[in-house]
Amino acid sequence: MSQAELTAVPAPRVPRRARWTLGILRSELTTMLRRWRTLALLGVLAAVPVLIGVALRIETGDGSRGGPGGGGGPAFLSQVAGNGLFLVFAALSATLPVFLPMAVGVVAGDSVAGEASGGTLRYLLVAPAGRTRLLLAKYASVLVFCLVATLVVAASALAAGLLLFPVGEVTTISGTRIGFGEGVLRAGLIAVAVAASLIGFAALGLFASTLTDSGIAAMAATVGVLITVQILDTMPQLDGIHPYLFPHYWMSFTDLLRDPVYWDETVRNLGLQALYAAVFGSAAWARFTTKDISV
Repeated sequence: MSQAELTAVPAPRVPRRARWTLGILRSELTTMLRRWRTLALLGVLAAVPVLIGVALRIETGDGSRGGPGGGGGPAFLSQVAGNGLFLVFAALSATLPVFLPMAVGVVAGDSVAGEASGGTLRYLLVAPAGRTRLLLAKYASVLVFCLVATLVVAASALAAGLLLFPVGEVTTISGTRIGFGEGVLRAGLIAVAVAASLIGFAALGLFASTLTDSGIAAMAATVGVLITVQILDTMPQLDGIHPYLFPHYWMSFTDLLRDPVYWDETVRNLGLQALYAAVFGSAAWARFTTKDISV
């Protein structure tokens, strides 16, 4: 085939509905990431690791006093002074139980209800993409926020750790040592795992957002469910239901800092999040596709 014939071959056309869906998703992402509320949430999340790092730097003085090796969760704090990379793990441990899910709850709770209260939802439904594609675009934008918010925490913590503390080889929870480069890769993997831990909660927030036309009410309900479930997860009398609560395996990301990596709890967490996403995503779809939109 000649060059002229090659250039004459038309490029494959994207179906019209697919173009509309991509356009809606692009619009949702642009609108969400440009809102002052979203930027404020990301700013707060970025500030948390810096505050932790500064507090630890002041406490340790010249930063030469490192903590004992090993441990997860709060024990990461004791290792930050000896290796600034541990500030990433400590910051994710500190923000995952409260700050990150609350930020996701605000964005997810306002995703549909905020449009309804602002009177813009019915205009979005005029687009031929339909309610199902609009809801999928809303959920996809919330999932993008989960990833962006987690990466903001991790990046802020990494920058603060590099500036405030020495860095070097990383001592894993198993007691072995890995290089700094591999430690950074582990930190990236952990950040993705933390973002994936919020998938089910994001679907729950989306469902709450379809139940009301008030964005504030949806946000409050989503955060209220988060607090209630976390309280239930700490009650030993209810240990039988703990494995079915969406935050139960959130801290399983610490197993990714073992050598070799221990995947069992992480896989359970991802499976549980997928189950919550399927259940509450379906409930949100059933509610939204039958909802009377008059404003």
